[in-house]
Amino acid sequence: MIREEIEEKLRTAFAPVHLEVHDESYRHNVPAGAESHFKVVIVSDSFLNQRFLMRHRAIYGALADELAGGVHALALHTYTVKEWEGLQDTVPASPNCRGAGTLA
Repeated sequence: MIREEIEEKLRTAFAPVHLEVHDESYRHNVPAGAESHFKVVIVSDSFLNQRFLMRHRAIYGALADELAGGVHALALHTYTVKEWEGLQDTVPASPNCRGAGTLA
């Protein structure tokens, strides 16, 4: 499954202290089982002294094969351990899909 591949690659590349990978494809106008839209919450001190753009680029690099394949979208929430502690383990909810209905 793509979700497990994403988790494995992110664990290897960033040694996170916290990692969540949610398949949110069901919230979008895609066929059932598409595995195309994911939300990633990753907490790693690999992100120290990096702006969000650099963090996201690093993740895109680690997941280049998935992004070139079936993964259409990643909602990335990247934090250092200190940033995560300040959030009290809360992450913004994903917005609703703007697609037109669901596929039959």
